[in-house]
Amino acid sequence: MSAASVPPAPAPSPALDSPAGGALNLIFTTLPALLRLTCGLAGAAVALSVRTPPVRVPLLLAVVVVLTAWSVWYAVRALRRGIDGPLVLGDVTLTTATCLLIPWLVAPEVLPGEGSWVAVLASTTVINAQASTAARLSIPAGLLVTAGYATGATWAGQPGEARAHVATLLVQITCTAMMATLMRRRIGRADRAFGDYQRVRREAVVARTAREVERRHNRDLHDTVLATLTMVGLGAVPQGSPALRERCADDLRTLSGSVEPTGGAGADRDDPSRGRDDRASGLDDRLRGLLDRLPELSVTARLSPCRVPPEVAEALTASTWAALSNVARHAPAARTTLSLTCTTVGAVVEVADDGPGFDPAEVPVHRYGLRESVRGRTESVGGRVEVHSRPGSGTRIRLEWPDVG
Repeated sequence: MSAASVPPAPAPSPALDSPAGGALNLIFTTLPALLRLTCGLAGAAVALSVRTPPVRVPLLLAVVVVLTAWSVWYAVRALRRGIDGPLVLGDVTLTTATCLLIPWLVAPEVLPGEGSWVAVLASTTVINAQASTAARLSIPAGLLVTAGYATGATWAGQPGEARAHVATLLVQITCTAMMATLMRRRIGRADRAFGDYQRVRREAVVARTAREVERRHNRDLHDTVLATLTMVGLGAVPQGSPALRERCADDLRTLSGSVEPTGGAGADRDDPSRGRDDRASGLDDRLRGLLDRLPELSVTARLSPCRVPPEVAEALTASTWAALSNVARHAPAARTTLSLTCTTVGAVVEVADDGPGFDPAEVPVHRYGLRESVRGRTESVGGRVEVHSRPGSGTRIRLEWPDVG
């Protein structure tokens, strides 16, 4: 079997390595971006609605223009590239500077009650900082905004408002930081568990692939060299006969991988349809080719026209070859029949002989002929195998595709 015929293990997509973390990052990017944008635009409208002294209108207009532009750029930048340290630092810096300008931006009559547009701006900034960065950075950033608001409100002659909203900001910092940290830790554990599952799954796929390769090699060896030597030793194939030379040449080609093997059966290696992407293949033609390659065995064949997918035809042909080879090795003088019936859903192949028979339950597990060469190949394409035999009563092997039982 050539190395190119071994299917590679599927590689996992890197995007699935941390699905929970990716979803969390998407949430903690999208929500702050939308929150900053909506609060920035709404805050601009509210800020311009009250311009009574000591509000300095030119300064207010300049601050509103800068904050509005920043809110739009923050949202676009966050949605396109995510939220990083410089973006958080810029947001905290602008908000802190705005808080220090409270005496000239917010009218005294609307400042108390923690409902001014600057109070909303400060709350939005500290919440976004906790959601988008680690606690070791977000908490100092939130405290800086809190200090800026306390200073600005105090300068505006509203110490009560300063104390009230400072308490609110501290609660917002604490709750948001705890929630974000807990979510990151839990989701990190989920991603690590998922990563462990992926590694175990990859190892299982590799192990399963290795076992399948080993089974294929063993089947090929069993159905080629070992089968030929056994038949020669039993006298089923005369030494020096053209059939023996052709069989040995086929065995060598299969083992060297010079052609794509049919699973070691040696069947249809010269089929001109090989390599074409046909949707169906003539199973009856393939089985007739088998009989031509077994001149030492007398077989009565009843083969109805039947077309099945190429991989199914290949597997059933290989299984039939193995069944007929068993007859040639163990009951070469038996009367043998080969039948093919095309059903409404698939195909049925039967190999029957009146040889000495055997007890299927007594076949050793290390014997590949029946277990792998016949049953394994048929089941690999979704078929089913039934073996009916007992000592002194011959053997009947029935291959069904698909398995409709």
